[in-house]
Amino acid sequence: MQEPFGEFSWILNLLFYAFFFVFMFYGQRIQIYIMLREVESSLYKLKYIRDEGRKIAIETIKEIGKPQADPTARVDRFLEYFTISPQSLDPAGVVEKLEHILDVRETRFKDDVKLMAPATDKTQVNNLENTLEAAMALNFIYKVIRHFYLLGKKTLSLYIIMQIQMILPLVMREAEAYASALKAFADGQPIGDGAGALVAAKLTHGHPTRNVAKDCVVAAVPIEGRTAYVIKAEGPGGNVGKPGEAIKTVVEESEGEIAMIIMVDAALKLEGEEVGEVAEGVGAAIGGPGVDQVKIEKSILKYRIPINAVIIKEDIGDAVSPMRKEIFDAVDKAIERIKQLILEKTKEGDRLIIAGVGNSIGIGQ
Repeated sequence: MQEPFGEFSWILNLLFYAFFFVFMFYGQRIQIYIMLREVESSLYKLKYIRDEGRKIAIETIKEIGKPQADPTARVDRFLEYFTISPQSLDPAGVVEKLEHILDVRETRFKDDVKLMAPATDKTQVNNLENTLEAAMALNFIYKVIRHFYLLGKKTLSLYIIMQIQMILPLVMREAEAYASALKAFADGQPIGDGAGALVAAKLTHGHPTRNVAKDCVVAAVPIEGRTAYVIKAEGPGGNVGKPGEAIKTVVEESEGEIAMIIMVDAALKLEGEEVGEVAEGVGAAIGGPGVDQVKIEKSILKYRIPINAVIIKEDIGDAVSPMRKEIFDAVDKAIERIKQLILEKTKEGDRLIIAGVGNSIGIGQ
């Protein structure tokens, strides 16, 4: 008696061996084309996000800056700007050289924004600069991903394509975060990175402030029988200031008679941690290229000043997007932690520094 489907067994066997040989010799190439298709799909999305960012920047300049000529060509030039880091082969003085390069970059950016948008005031110039920098970041991300996509397509190198495909989810999250930031910068809304600045603003509310360093203000605030010199970037324009220079100046003005420094900043959370979670630690809580951190560390080392940090945890998307309620609520928790630290680590009559680090967009003094 013949087995069911027996007449088809030889066809199934033939198909099996055919698939086996195809995947043995062409499996890697098939995998490459599948990966390329996935990268290509994300690349189209990145291009759309990049183009939308450019469009928002141009429309915002036209609306706020009232330019006499079409700013599109200048915006396109701005998006292609680059910054060359100083040579670190001889590391002596590299921090000062980096600071100078960053100062030149900032001056150049603000001058160009003023040329593009002549009707803007200082706050609007800062906000427009932030908007253009977000658009510039999107342009750079798109061009880098496109570069590796085309390189992988040209060489059909599995390892080039695999690397870009593996980091693509993280790249897309960062691009979407910058896309969210664009509208916030254009409208002058507070962002998650301004958590530290908002802590300082709440502490300085009702107290006179003075300029202490470039784009930074300080106010003497009585807290729990102590005098706290509260430092933040000057708002409400998009600005991070120079908190390192500000802390150094206040320490020198006080001739080192500072009992403690407390730095407050937003920090990236790990997956599984809650947005707005507040944590304490020690050290200079500040991001960026490291210039301000070096200045702070030199100042505290000179006078042996203890430095504490209070951070508010958030995702990278939260950091550059309009401030979430969880982060806003965490500001009061951070202030309570600061007061607790002051009571535990200092005594009545002491002087201390509280530095609220972060972008001050939408956050006044």
